[in-house]
Amino acid sequence: MSSRGRPGGRRPAAAGILLAAALALLPAACTTPDGTGARETPGNTANQPMTTVASELESPWSIAVLPDGSALISENDSGLVKHIVKGKTVAAAPVQPQPDPTGEGGLLGLALSPDFAKDRRVYAYLTTAEDNRVLSYRWQDGKLTDARVILRGIPKARVHNGGRLKFGPDGYLYIGTGDAMQPQSAQDRTSLGGKILRITRDGAPAPGNPFGNSPVYSYGHRNVQGLAWDSHGQLWASEFGPDRDDELNRITAGGNYGWPEVTGAPGDRRFIDAAYVWPSTAEASPSGLAIIGNVAWLAALRGERLWEVRLGPAIGGRDVHDHLAHKYGRLRDVTEAPDGSLWILTNGTSGDRMLSLQVR
Repeated sequence: MSSRGRPGGRRPAAAGILLAAALALLPAACTTPDGTGARETPGNTANQPMTTVASELESPWSIAVLPDGSALISENDSGLVKHIVKGKTVAAAPVQPQPDPTGEGGLLGLALSPDFAKDRRVYAYLTTAEDNRVLSYRWQDGKLTDARVILRGIPKARVHNGGRLKFGPDGYLYIGTGDAMQPQSAQDRTSLGGKILRITRDGAPAPGNPFGNSPVYSYGHRNVQGLAWDSHGQLWASEFGPDRDDELNRITAGGNYGWPEVTGAPGDRRFIDAAYVWPSTAEASPSGLAIIGNVAWLAALRGERLWEVRLGPAIGGRDVHDHLAHKYGRLRDVTEAPDGSLWILTNGTSGDRMLSLQVR
């Protein structure tokens, strides 16, 4: 499986020169929208004990927590949804159609219906031979049945497939997509690539979407990887930059986040700046995102660490800490566990597993 594609994108030339000079002097720095740099400072979480929740995994991509406290985990390459109960795999159900795991494709995000206790519906984002699409299934007795295509036609490529699914506080399904190696599609509101989409459980554009009868909620994204809401109902998203400028974005309905015209937070009034920027992709590549108590936790792939970002109107260096750097390999997803700890998936490294970390 590919680590992540990073073809170059366009950035205002002057800003690129300044950024290159800054990075030469300040390796591993992070920047905020005001342009200031701040070395990330270690937090206390790094000293908390880690425990293994499950180890019988292969390239896990997404966690969905069931009402009984057990978990469903998607496996990227195998196309299996595994049911983990008390550290053991008690069921492994294949999705249909069989996903295409080429590059960054395959079985990606999972989400449970808000009425899962009644309808038993599980939503999955997967790559097929033709496209990326969202399906729902009925989960019963360790099997996935009654497959329904909810949304098809999301562009696919070897890389930049997006894949994150989350139901929002409003009960609608939010979908993070990638530009599928067609950067200009992110600015094309008729394309489903390079977007955050918002739909009903049956796949129709959600009422109140900013562009009428369209599933598009925000656009100008390169490759959305994480979605989560804070206590005020504000949506946040993590996003891969090209060879620079990984982002944490505060999402506004109808907002244009600039790709491929700009990356990061250049202050271009045509676009919405990222709320926080990691110039060095070697430190970040933020994937799954969870928010607990208005603190965002981001699982980093290339950075091989867990990022902690304290959310607020402005995010500065003092609000950002990194943990677990290079201790567990690539981190793909993070979610809040039933006991308030974090469940973290390691991905694409030897010994793929789900870990538990106490953060309170």
